[in-house]
Amino acid sequence: MAGRASRQTSSSPQPCPACSAPTLTQLVGRTAALNITADLTPLTPEQQAEARTPNRLIWCLYQAGPHNPPRLRWTGHHHPPNCPHPHVTEHHCRPAEQSALF
Repeated sequence: MAGRASRQTSSSPQPCPACSAPTLTQLVGRTAALNITADLTPLTPEQQAEARTPNRLIWCLYQAGPHNPPRLRWTGHHHPPNCPHPHVTEHHCRPAEQSALF
């Protein structure tokens, strides 16, 4: 049962409370689960290469069927190079600039 829960989406897509970007938060992993919040804006291969750093991973936004919620899967070792699903990255919030009040 614990393995099944780790693959379920913990929340539906929601806007970031600080910057309003569409995000998805999910617990991913089987043994050492990580709580990931990812942007829902798909990245081109060039954008993926630019965004990928040792501390920022690229995720596959996999949907098993039309009635299943989207799931995040790491695009690491066993990910097919010709994957048809959108690829996204971990959300780094950039709050909108606030104007100074005088």
